[in-house]
Amino acid sequence: MQPCRFGAVILAMLTAWPILLAVEAHAVGAAEPAKEPVVDPAACIAASEARDGDRVLTECGALIDNAKVPRNDRINALIARASIYITRGEANRAIADYGVVLQLDPTLADIFNARGELYRKTGDRPNALADFASALRLNPDHASARSNYHTLAIELERLGAQMAVAGRPSFNCAAAQRAVEKAICADPDLANLDREIDGSHARAVREAPGPAAARALQREQDAFIARRNADFGRNGYDLKKAMQDRLRRLNGSDGY
Repeated sequence: MQPCRFGAVILAMLTAWPILLAVEAHAVGAAEPAKEPVVDPAACIAASEARDGDRVLTECGALIDNAKVPRNDRINALIARASIYITRGEANRAIADYGVVLQLDPTLADIFNARGELYRKTGDRPNALADFASALRLNPDHASARSNYHTLAIELERLGAQMAVAGRPSFNCAAAQRAVEKAICADPDLANLDREIDGSHARAVREAPGPAAARALQREQDAFIARRNADFGRNGYDLKKAMQDRLRRLNGSDGY
């Protein structure tokens, strides 16, 4: 009887084995993390083509935040979202998105140029110039980057020259004798005004239609200086206002 009982036990185990395997497999499957859903770029593309800002932020944002999305799809989504930020006046957010794009693909000259334009718009001229230079290194024939780099370089040069003479008048303060000249030297705002007046006067004379007109402009400037020297210190005389009025007269009512 012993062998028969043993055989019955073995038969019972063999019968139950598939059930045990199924339960075990189910338990293993339940422990596996759920797979991240695939994000279709079509919705982002459609929203971008429709220029639907809210949908771009939602649909393209889903692609951007999904690390498993192919690189090119993430780049396109970032560029689409940056364009919406630009139209909404959120330059810093667009700059940030362009920065991620360039991390994913640092060979995009157009993006360097576009980010440079945004940097320039926000007043960050050094970073703007660096981005324009990067665009030109990648594509020496990039017309927009070349123009941007050239005009910004000139602007920075001019600003540097202005900073070098900021607070200095058109004359040598060490040789100043008159009280009005000493007052101008002591006040950076007045010193800047004096230098601007001198520069505007020189331009007006240079652009005069003829010698007679140039002489008339010089007489007018000499009369202003003589009046300024004579009236300074008198009750009611406002030196700054007199200088501002003179500058407006030289530059025209619109300031140019």
